[in-house]
Parts: sequence; structure tokens; C-alpha cells
Amino acid sequence: MPTNRRTPSTAQPQRLTQEQRRLQAGVLFAQGRSQAEVAQQLGVSRQSAKRWYDRWRQGGAEALRSRGRSGRPPKVTDAQLAEVEQVLLGGALAAGFANDLWTLDRVAEVVKRHTGVRLATTSVWRLLHQRLGWSVQRPERRAKERDEEAIARWVAYEWPRTKKGRAQNRPGSSSSTNRASRSSR
Repeated sequence: MPTNRRTPSTAQPQRLTQEQRRLQAGVLFAQGRSQAEVAQQLGVSRQSAKRWYDRWRQGGAEALRSRGRSGRPPKVTDAQLAEVEQVLLGGALAAGFANDLWTLDRVAEVVKRHTGVRLATTSVWRLLHQRLGWSVQRPERRAKERDEEAIARWVAYEWPRTKKGRAQNRPGSSSSTNRASRSSR
């Protein structure tokens, strides 16, 4: 599977910084600052400051806290995802597959085996990419019969000749338009 992992989605840290900004606005409102002052100091629009002010007046600082992520909860919990990730990091061979190549179908099978949750391949891709922060890794294709010595010889001797092009001191063309061929008649 992937060797260069990225950090998972930045939604959680971003949500925290937004919440901190709203809580700071609540502190400023409590100090008697106007909505315009708060908007300018925190670098937000006046509309946001007004919305925060209304929420702060109705429910205090608690009303400015993040309500968490919206939408349907994920089918695979964080604990289950951690278990699946450990299996994936172990390799496809260790998971019982014929070779060490992961495909979306194989990952879906591992998810089903370990969590009981059946996912479509698009959902598997989303799980790998967005929740785990993994990216596509394609295997390097090499011929099984590859002869490293023959390749090194070709690169050392044939490639420089091919790169140079045709030698300049060779006899000319037999074309009637070529001066060299007219003089040899």
C-alpha cells in the first residue's frame, strides 16, 4: 500500500480554529466591544460577527462552541479503521491474497472481513484517500527477464553512438541533386 502517507483531512483542526475564533469573539462581546470592532479584530465579515453576537446573546459562550461534524456518521468507525489500516500495512500477502498488490476490491474485502461493513469501491477510495490520507501508488513495471548487464552495455556503447547521429565523413547520397554524387559520375 502507500509508502508516503499524508496527514488525514484537515477538517478537525480547521473546525477547532474556527471555534477558537468564535469563543474569542464571545470574550470581546463580554468586554463590551461592538460587532464591527470584533469583526475587524478577528478578520471576519460583519455578518459573521452579527451571527456570533446573536448566538452569544442567546446562549453565552456555550452557544459559540462547535456542534461537531454534520451529516451521517461513517459506516466504519475510527477504531475499526485503525484495525483495517494495520491489516493493510501488513501487506496483501499477509492478508491472504496471491500477490502483494492492493486493489480497491481487495481493500473492500478486508474491510468486510474485519468490520462486517460492505463498501462500494468508490467508498473504499474515499476511505483510503480522505480518512487515511493515502494516495495511489502504482507498482514499478519491470520485465522478469531483464538483463542489467546488457542494459549497462547498451547505455555505455550503443546509446552514445545513437545519440550522436549519422557520421559526417560518410560518402554522400546517390541522389542527382547532391553535389557529391554528381562529381563521382
